[in-house]
Amino acid sequence: MEGLLLSDDLLFASRVIGTAHGLGLTIKAVRSPEAALAAARDAPPALVLIDLANPGLVLEELIAGLRSVCAVQPRLVAYGSHVHVAQLEAARAAGCDPVLPRSRFVEELPRRLADWAKPPTS
Repeated sequence: MEGLLLSDDLLFASRVIGTAHGLGLTIKAVRSPEAALAAARDAPPALVLIDLANPGLVLEELIAGLRSVCAVQPRLVAYGSHVHVAQLEAARAAGCDPVLPRSRFVEELPRRLADWAKPPTS
């Protein structure tokens, strides 16, 4: 699996998956942090897209869980509301890169998704 999307927003998830499909990429959408960890355990992703507004998300726990189940750490891209500045900064401090307001994430997705999904180089 190239990527994993953690988002409870089904319409937005289908938009991200459609964009990925158009680029020849596979993104699996999950609706909970627990489902994200289970999916990562089954097929470690190169990329995890994280909706910071996802219900039940404790970002530090998700990242720690991903580190424990993925031999190669995936790239973590987070997005959230532009008015929740502290939440965006906390995601950056937790290791997500890039961290974007949702509007900018949508704008950059078609152009940057393929690069985000590339396996990390050592």
